[in-house]
Amino acid sequence: MFAAAHYAALSIFVIGCWGFGRALLGRLAPPPRRDAVLEAAMAVALGVGLYICAFQALAIFGAFKAGATVALVVAGVVAAALQLPSWLRERRALRANEPAAPWTYVERIALIALALVALPALVAPLAPPIAFDELMYHLPYARQVAQQGSLGIHDWLRYPWFPYNYNLLYAAALQLGDDVLPHFLNALAGALSVVMVYRLGILHANRLTACIGAAIWLGLGDYSNALIDMGVALFVLSACVALWWWRESEPVHGGMRWLGVAAFCLGVAAGSKYQALIFLPLVAVFVIRHERRPRAWALVFACFLVPCVYWYARNAIMTGDPFNPIGARVFGFTEWTPADYVQQVADVRVHAELPNALIWSVFFAPFSVWWKRSAAVRAAGWFCLYSVAVWVVTSRYPRYLTASFPLLAAVAAIGWQVLFGWIVSGVRRMFGARNTAQDAPPAPVTRRTPARMGDWVAVLLLAVLAAVSVRQTAAKVAMVSITPEAREAVLRRHVPGYAVMDYLRRNTTGRVYQIALNEAIYYGPNPIWGDTLGPWRYTDFGRLSGGDLARKLGDMGFTAVVLPDSVVPVFSARIDFDKYFAVEYEKDGSRVYRILPAAP
Repeated sequence: MFAAAHYAALSIFVIGCWGFGRALLGRLAPPPRRDAVLEAAMAVALGVGLYICAFQALAIFGAFKAGATVALVVAGVVAAALQLPSWLRERRALRANEPAAPWTYVERIALIALALVALPALVAPLAPPIAFDELMYHLPYARQVAQQGSLGIHDWLRYPWFPYNYNLLYAAALQLGDDVLPHFLNALAGALSVVMVYRLGILHANRLTACIGAAIWLGLGDYSNALIDMGVALFVLSACVALWWWRESEPVHGGMRWLGVAAFCLGVAAGSKYQALIFLPLVAVFVIRHERRPRAWALVFACFLVPCVYWYARNAIMTGDPFNPIGARVFGFTEWTPADYVQQVADVRVHAELPNALIWSVFFAPFSVWWKRSAAVRAAGWFCLYSVAVWVVTSRYPRYLTASFPLLAAVAAIGWQVLFGWIVSGVRRMFGARNTAQDAPPAPVTRRTPARMGDWVAVLLLAVLAAVSVRQTAAKVAMVSITPEAREAVLRRHVPGYAVMDYLRRNTTGRVYQIALNEAIYYGPNPIWGDTLGPWRYTDFGRLSGGDLARKLGDMGFTAVVLPDSVVPVFSARIDFDKYFAVEYEKDGSRVYRILPAAP
């Protein structure tokens, strides 16, 4: 029942998204190459973007309340009901005009393997929030917006000035449900992009390529948290699909509107994470090669700015830095200092490593027959090359490549088939040469044999991914917490400091300053101060004596300090520490210190 209730809530939201997205797509010229499933996925993605814009508008004016959220969802469901009959007729017509080819034995096995790869993604969202970043600022921000019904600058968070488009969905989920529901909205972005990768593979290659690409993206995605990387990936992929539809339908009347859809999707992505901005130069070059009319570019700018201009304009007006704090070296520092900036860059470099090996085969794709036949495959390949090049020059942090993973997975699937074909051909040549050396006639080799054997090797790769996924599913199931007792056990095991944060949430009456427990602040009182960066950085309090620290914290309204036992020796080594701080609560390796009255 726990899983059914959450999937039912997600289904209602998906229906509402499809209703609004389908209404928008109905005003556009149909794509030249029709695919009902791909168009349905695009409709849901556009609906998600429209909901984000609606929530943003409500929150700007302080009207983002549970009642308004319910009204919007109901309106989307009604829109879906009104359009369902015509959509079903259209889908039946498409099937009649283009009957599907029969599935081969290899393709059936690949599809079964893909279904097994999807098992962990179906279970993972049911776990309670335990990921570092979702507890540090994604969910705390969403909860604050949900409670206040408006947007604000919350300087107690590490990134108070970031664009938070996708987090507004989490705020809506917290208004209507529990904190597991945001995981399903993150998973929705992954599921939609998996469907798109699968259908694109069928349209521009074959079913086996589609299964491999979808399986790779399923394996790369993280469906167990409430981060926003999967959401950004969805809208970057949707923008690429819309761009290609615009390119194919450009001579057709009304095709230019697809350019506006692509710009809108990029705007939603840029309003969710700064990394999405790196795709703008590539898209601009692609568009300007085919379209230079001022009217078209005006449409592009307008559709791009609608979902994201609020965040950048607000930052520029209030701090002078539209990309705060990333643009500090150019526009000047505000809450962050140069030392904070250096520390953040150093932290990114510490996490630099090679991305998952499943996408390395992307470099073999140019040797495929699909590369020669399909302009869409070549365009996706250039997108992948650009993404990887920018990523290497900038961060080399694998999570910052997530926005490109769907298309990387799709192109990598083609690369794997090329590689497996080479391996099979090489093995056959080796055994053929051995037979010749033994004066035995070589076995006849047809043109289909290497490709067929390569397909079986590709299926073997899918089988390995499926086996790994089935094994992971058991671990994901163990994380699902249906009862409060099970939930608390999971959180105490996986979230350092959860027990003391939960105690403070239930008992504290004043401000709380935390030290080195950023990954648990979602479970503490709301808000809670203290961080390694920004205006509440630890170093600003680090050199004070016990009395001076107590006075400084007391003057700011703080009544307690919480920290892990590993930091206690540094904290308690201050002069006169015991006179001004007393242990109030201690559990699971963390402590709460009550701030005692300090003499003036």
